[in-house]
Amino acid sequence: MSLSELLRDGTWTTPPESVAVVGEELHVTAVEGSDAWRHTSYGFVHDTEHALLQPLPAGRALEVAFHLDYREQFDQAGLFLWVSDTEWVKAGVEVSDGLPQVGAVVTHGRSDWSVAPVPGWAGRVVTVRASRMGDAVTVRARVDGEPFRLVRLAYLDPSAEVSAGLYCCAPTRAGLTVRFVSHELTDPDVSLH
Repeated sequence: MSLSELLRDGTWTTPPESVAVVGEELHVTAVEGSDAWRHTSYGFVHDTEHALLQPLPAGRALEVAFHLDYREQFDQAGLFLWVSDTEWVKAGVEVSDGLPQVGAVVTHGRSDWSVAPVPGWAGRVVTVRASRMGDAVTVRARVDGEPFRLVRLAYLDPSAEVSAGLYCCAPTRAGLTVRFVSHELTDPDVSLH
């Protein structure tokens, strides 16, 4: 599916400040203060992420690719899987402590967060893939054409109606524009290894 088709047919969880189709890319500008988090450690709930969603059936995967050309604290982009306001997953690259970090937040009532630094990914195209199989979602990521690496394996109710798509947030600043280059439903990963 092209990004312009996604823009036409998808639904935003929270509308971004602006969105534009530029050539083959979708440029999404986040609202300052946008984020997705529930309770853990910080004590707050943020549900103002900019996620452009469509149904993701069981036994399918979603790949989202974007330019990693942002650098401010907590700037983030990737993919978002939504079941409800209290059940969701976001995965991608977030800037934390001055470095891009690949990771995921899995939320079942309360959020958790896992990251790993990927400083060599800056300035390149990142692809994040989430595969729905059985009672799990497997998240993988890569930069350019390198092999995918495992980011997270998390529980996801196999009977859940899931919507998924690209997302971005700018918790601490105005002016973040993420340049998405693709959004594609694919076959899921068949194994973890």
